[in-house]
Amino acid sequence: MNTSSWYEELIKPSWAPPTWLFGTVWSVLYILIFISFSAVFYQAINGKISWTVALPFILNIILNIAFSPLQFGLRNNLLGAIDIVLLLATIIWAIFAIWPSMKWVALMQMPYLIWVCIATVLQLSITYLNWK
Repeated sequence: MNTSSWYEELIKPSWAPPTWLFGTVWSVLYILIFISFSAVFYQAINGKISWTVALPFILNIILNIAFSPLQFGLRNNLLGAIDIVLLLATIIWAIFAIWPSMKWVALMQMPYLIWVCIATVLQLSITYLNWK
């Protein structure tokens, strides 16, 4: 069974967004993430902000990259749920960490935060509904 058919066969809540929406939303979010995270790393490399401030952004990238292999590669809803909860935590941490020095970066994280909140509730719902 391929990954897309595996995911389609999972029990999902009635309010789950259509599958095509994920690619569209993530395409826009990845542009915002690239611009804002690049600015953070540029400032950290140039010593204008501490690497402690950049840390949640680094962890966020790692967790974001890890989600698909955990959820779809391993077909493991629980690991996907753990990953996305940690991903959400790093977004919140990043917003608070960067706010004093780069408010525009913090504000650019708002669409990302909103989408990952929705995705987290969806992932937790799918994990619960498909628990065996």
